[in-house]
Amino acid sequence: MGEVRELEGSREATPARAPGAPDHGLFGPGSVTWRVMSEPVMMVSGLRALLLQALHPRSMWGTAQNSELMDPQAAWHRLARTIEFVRIRTYGSLEEVERVGRRVRKLHARLEGLDLRTGEVFRIDDPENLLWVHMGEVDSYLDIARRAGIGLSDADADRFVDEQRRAAQVVGLDPADVPASVAEMREYYAMMRPRIWACRDAKEGLRRMFNPPVPRPLTPLKLAAPGLTMLVVATLPRWARRMYGLPGLPTSDLAATLALQALHRGSQVVPASLRYSPDARRAQQIMREHSQGHGSLGIAS
Repeated sequence: MGEVRELEGSREATPARAPGAPDHGLFGPGSVTWRVMSEPVMMVSGLRALLLQALHPRSMWGTAQNSELMDPQAAWHRLARTIEFVRIRTYGSLEEVERVGRRVRKLHARLEGLDLRTGEVFRIDDPENLLWVHMGEVDSYLDIARRAGIGLSDADADRFVDEQRRAAQVVGLDPADVPASVAEMREYYAMMRPRIWACRDAKEGLRRMFNPPVPRPLTPLKLAAPGLTMLVVATLPRWARRMYGLPGLPTSDLAATLALQALHRGSQVVPASLRYSPDARRAQQIMREHSQGHGSLGIAS
């Protein structure tokens, strides 16, 4: 697991695990990541990330050219694999994380895309592409969590961005090259904005979200798709909405924030056994035990 655990020159390596200590993977009970990722409202983050990631033409073209986006069965299998990857990366042991990371890195290493502007062939695992996809996830997770009312201070937000550099390392990035704070993340987006735009495939992807191709047993999901997509679009940064040719109005920001808060509050009335996944329930139990253990030692958790 050395590749994920430590990378020479990085500003922070994944904390070393003492002999005999439990293996909580990349993050563990003291992390902001575990506090954030378990909440049901975070499903909005994944869809937001897809729309943000699609604004990098090469990332979009590489996806479109290497997947059967219009085949309902293939598209849902791909989505299921992505969800499973995020689950293991968040809650899995170091061995499990390395296993799925190695599989993803090998897959990306053998895929190529064609730049439709220049005709140049590019690698899917080009660091710029990998970093753009990573930052789309991080920005989306953090934005939705804070707007929904999951209590995060400015320091917590910085810690979350920093922790996610461990996730970046899993897909092959050097953590030293990945933004480690909210301020660095903002600088990254300011640098990238002149280089990104909504290509035809990105706009087509947005249109499909309103009427997604789904396997026959999941046809009822089509009824929820338009409303959910409207919410997801409204959570995008104003500049991103404008790239898609949509209004970037402050009123949309406020409406989206209020809707996210309502979703998060509404989810809290659902029993924990139904609200959280088994991995999230296990993580919450570990966090409670961790907090109690620190309290018994007089340590602030």
